[in-house]
Amino acid sequence: MSNSPITDVTSRNFVCNVGASAVGGKCPVRAGGVVTVEMHQQPNDRNCRNEAIGGAHWGPVQVYLGKVADASTADAASAEWFKIFSSAWAKKPGGSSGDDDHWGTRDLNACCGRMDVPIPADLADGDYLLRAEALALHAMPGQFYMSCYQITVAGGSGTARPATVRFPGAYASNDAGIRANIHAPLSSYQAPGPAVYAGGTTKAPGQGCAGCASTCQVGSSPSAVAPGSGSAPPGGGGGGGGGSGGCSVQAYGQCGGNGYSGCTKCGEGFTCRDVSPPYYSQCQPGA
Repeated sequence: MSNSPITDVTSRNFVCNVGASAVGGKCPVRAGGVVTVEMHQQPNDRNCRNEAIGGAHWGPVQVYLGKVADASTADAASAEWFKIFSSAWAKKPGGSSGDDDHWGTRDLNACCGRMDVPIPADLADGDYLLRAEALALHAMPGQFYMSCYQITVAGGSGTARPATVRFPGAYASNDAGIRANIHAPLSSYQAPGPAVYAGGTTKAPGQGCAGCASTCQVGSSPSAVAPGSGSAPPGGGGGGGGGSGGCSVQAYGQCGGNGYSGCTKCGEGFTCRDVSPPYYSQCQPGA
């Protein structure tokens, strides 16, 4: 996955980032549960001493879902998306400019790149793509950083009928939320894109860390594999238990190191190797 900022909202790269493509694994998620999204600006850097989205890159964090037939093979550009979560902006008393205010990306930094995202209880069961997007407004137009995740939802009521959008297409380059000047005082801010649908969650930033975003060990969630290949049962997502039973770490994911309590078994064709001993081990090609 590239960590290059995307500024062209009409680009194919705006869907899931540069060169993104589907992989074989899917994360089982329970409708009404919580997925903890983790985002960092540098590949393979999950060190909590480093800012997740550094350089005063303040802006909103938003999450979309797109229903697909098979998340492991779906073309994200053909998905129809609806917004389930937004943590955008809140005025901080005494601040002299928008740089001083509360932002979704500021919360990401405070929580080591993690953000708890409630999964609506009224979803239909089945496969979805989850698209997490961080917008940095330090420059104009804003810079987008996004990642897509493959999930399988179970236990939903199936009553959700949200309006959908396409990526690219949902945003325009002149949207006020993309061209906001955060270096001046802000009296309001509207994040780009559609509203969060009725079953989703709008969270005011600046409330600190809670749930898995506060307590889960970085990298502790098992990487599920596709159904039929030994996937874990549906669960809350985010900070699941560690060890190697019932999980496997995907290519170049963390599999060991001081303080690591996550899955230690690499996927087929990969071996857990020390990269920066004793702090970090990674699944790399080879037996």
